[in-house]
Amino acid sequence: MPARPDNRTLLPLPAGPARRRIALTHTHPSSALPPDAAHVDAVVIGAGAAGLFCAAQASARGATVLLIDHASAVAEKVRISGGGRANFTNQWLDVRAPHKHFVGDNPAFCRSALSRFTPQDFIALVDAHGIAHHEKHKGQLFCDHSAQDLIDMLLALCGRGPGQVSRWQPCRVTAVQALNASRTETSSSTSIPPSSSSSERETADTGIHPARYRVTTERGSVLATSVVVATGGLSIPKIGASDFGLRLAQQFGLRVLPTRPGLVPLTFDAQDWAPFVPLAGVALPVRISTVPAPASDAAPATNPAASAQAGTRPGKAGQDGKGAAAKRAGPVSFDEDLLFTHRGLSGPAVLQISSYWQPGTPLTLNLLPEVDLADELLRAKASSRKRVANELARWLPARLADAWCARDPVWQRAIDQVPDKALQQLAASLQRWQLTPSGTEGYRKAEVTLGGVDTRELSQQTLEAKSRPGLFFIGEVVDITGWLGGYNFQWAWASAHACAQALPLAGDVPAQG
Repeated sequence: MPARPDNRTLLPLPAGPARRRIALTHTHPSSALPPDAAHVDAVVIGAGAAGLFCAAQASARGATVLLIDHASAVAEKVRISGGGRANFTNQWLDVRAPHKHFVGDNPAFCRSALSRFTPQDFIALVDAHGIAHHEKHKGQLFCDHSAQDLIDMLLALCGRGPGQVSRWQPCRVTAVQALNASRTETSSSTSIPPSSSSSERETADTGIHPARYRVTTERGSVLATSVVVATGGLSIPKIGASDFGLRLAQQFGLRVLPTRPGLVPLTFDAQDWAPFVPLAGVALPVRISTVPAPASDAAPATNPAASAQAGTRPGKAGQDGKGAAAKRAGPVSFDEDLLFTHRGLSGPAVLQISSYWQPGTPLTLNLLPEVDLADELLRAKASSRKRVANELARWLPARLADAWCARDPVWQRAIDQVPDKALQQLAASLQRWQLTPSGTEGYRKAEVTLGGVDTRELSQQTLEAKSRPGLFFIGEVVDITGWLGGYNFQWAWASAHACAQALPLAGDVPAQG
């Protein structure tokens, strides 16, 4: 067994740029295991939020766990989340209706895990460790001081159970090999035969070492009853995100759904967006929707400037959208803050809608969702001689009001000189602004990854692969994506807990032959 490291030096989950195929069989099988090989109850690959918590929960049951990660720092995504204060859960989570807060081909898949480990359960842990926290917005909980407090808690939990958590970090996994036949043969084109090593077959068959997998790394090999894949998604590659877990799933014959960036800023064609570049940094509360406002049959607008100028009434959107979100979600709206950027739009409203937006489809923005703007402008006309932009500045940031009125010479007049119809068109342009993004800022700025291991391949109670006993997938690598605001971390905790409670310990697994 590897020596147990000092808990203060625990570590997390990045990867190198090379996209190497994971070896599932050995090219040079040996008759004996390397001297550093050992048997553990579970190898957990990935020391991010889900991996650390799974290791801690398994250790609490008495399991021997080897935590492996190619990074040299622990839980880096936890550290940078929430502006460095870790938005670690959300009190508004409705575990009875997870589809309200999660996206995926089957959002209901997460109900079982979330109902058995709730936000209140994790809050109790945080409280027990004396971590001060506060609610910031819509149920979002943050550490008062630093995300490091949360990381320290996870590390402490790893060292507190009756079991043992050892770590190999930084360390790359180079091969994962199944030692026993799967419960159900898959149709994968990748063959994963039993080990050709007679000594390995013997230990697996006799039950002396109930190992079902051999994990080979840069530091050597280890036998494990279970392998837990907690390698996260593709978002934020600068901290080492990789597709390791997705490739591993595919090579074990599991279906992986297409991935794309989620909770990500949206971009627009540079020429179309040019009029709005000076607004970079302007923020305001808005209502953003994946479908246009009702009662319209106009064609979708693709040029945001043209739409803003003409006050285009939006048409039917989402007809050509592909993916589960487009097919199942229907109309989706968020009332949140929006931020103008040099390349497009960001802020909580845009990050939220990005998980539902489908390329090529328009979005509808209401820049003043709480105001009957047409009525207010007509009232102002009767009693004011101010410029229209000055009147708009009662509700909008002044820079935005000026830029918007510059779109049409009529809107640049004193309000009492503007025809009623033009004021109504101005109101429509601000409250039914339809625009079609050209893309996103990609994984480098995405907070999460949409898609991943198909939930139909996994048990919703345990997160174990149905066709590969002892192989588990938890956290972001699975096709479950939460809203902005702590939901993804709660999925990490809940899926890790469900997996840890299901991990068989030594002696639990009958001899297989």
